[in-house]
Amino acid sequence: MSPITGSYTASVRIENIARYDGQEVIIQGWLQLKTGKGKLQFLRVRDGSGIIQAVVFKGNVSAEAFEAARRLPLESSLIVTGVARADQRAPGFPGGYELDVRDLEVVQESAEYPIGPKEHGVEFLMDNRHLWLRSTRQWAILRVRATIIKAIRDWLDDNGFTLVDTPILTPAAAEGTTTLFQTDYHGMPAFLAQTGQLYNEANIFAVGKTYCFGPTFRAEKSKTRRHLQEFWMVEPEIAFCTLEQLLEIEEQYVSYIVQTTLRKRAVELAALERDTSTLAKVVPPFPRISYDDAVTRINAAAAAGVTVPPNDEPLPALPWGEDFGAPHETFVASLFDKPVFVHHYPSQVKAFYMESEPGRPEVCRSCDLLAPEGYGEIVGGSERMSDPDLLLAAIDRHHLPREAYAWYVDLRRYGSVPHSGFGLGVERTVAWLCGIDHIRETVPFPRLLNRLYP
Repeated sequence: MSPITGSYTASVRIENIARYDGQEVIIQGWLQLKTGKGKLQFLRVRDGSGIIQAVVFKGNVSAEAFEAARRLPLESSLIVTGVARADQRAPGFPGGYELDVRDLEVVQESAEYPIGPKEHGVEFLMDNRHLWLRSTRQWAILRVRATIIKAIRDWLDDNGFTLVDTPILTPAAAEGTTTLFQTDYHGMPAFLAQTGQLYNEANIFAVGKTYCFGPTFRAEKSKTRRHLQEFWMVEPEIAFCTLEQLLEIEEQYVSYIVQTTLRKRAVELAALERDTSTLAKVVPPFPRISYDDAVTRINAAAAAGVTVPPNDEPLPALPWGEDFGAPHETFVASLFDKPVFVHHYPSQVKAFYMESEPGRPEVCRSCDLLAPEGYGEIVGGSERMSDPDLLLAAIDRHHLPREAYAWYVDLRRYGSVPHSGFGLGVERTVAWLCGIDHIRETVPFPRLLNRLYP
């Protein structure tokens, strides 16, 4: 392996190569793939913004440069000088251009790269996640993820929301005590935050509309394709907002994220071979269905022997009062060609802080947004309890310690208002928009039930 050498001159980004048709340019990047014979070598070079084919003809370069192109191992870092040429047959992303090489400088000759073009098992790839990220598929996912995150923040920032950071270490549960990661906080028990929502409810009394955005942690003993132990979530909270108003905000928000991603990441979605026809339909308004109606439809379909993907297993019946499982979410979403709101779930399957429906205390003013194509819940939200006495009763009913939530109840004693909010999981959104089967590919370094490395 040679030492790192080389000059670092101004280079162009591959994603902008169309601007330089017929001009000599410099590309700095890594060798992703190599083929060739005789006097021609074809180098697939990536630079983080895109991938381009660099054609090395022996007669156009020095003997040293041609020999380097011939023997370079995969993932060697290099600086390539050449003329950009339009060619619709040229592979790469964005594609349609190749580089007619005039010079090649090796920055570092790589050691033998462990990930080759051949098929590798998932466990091997996860063990080498730090290297697997360099693949075209993972590169595309990372770029889509970044655009989703920017769209998430742009819409909120442009619509009057104020970002307020919330703690990662908390003294009590917000969603349920069985999914907490506990740690020691100077002799006191503390927990990694499952959500920033409770703190966000304090923040609305300062700024009206707020959101937090950060990592959250759920110690669920789950190995499903939809679950991570650590994931990123954005949680907006709005004062003077009812459930009905919340649904309108959510559909505008999700539509903006989807349409922005389609517009800005067409190249990456093409690299993922994503069929975007269903995503193009994600525009307001979204259909709405009550939990009661959904259960009726689920049980009728179950009785008729309907099966659901991905394994075409029979749809199980759902007794009223139980939460949806993945097959139920998939079935309900399949009834519509857009994301669908399911609202007014039974109170017993939702968090303690959700407002009950007047006249029906057994259901709460909650909503989940289910994505099509089997991607399940993308957004969960509700109108929050605004009465301190009702909130105290709910805390007691869920067997939670009053002292840990004293500050939270205080919010209802000093200028309480109807208020609502929701959480959107970044990784599930990335999986949906990219068309990924398993959530482990949606975050650079996933934390799974059985994986903490690398």
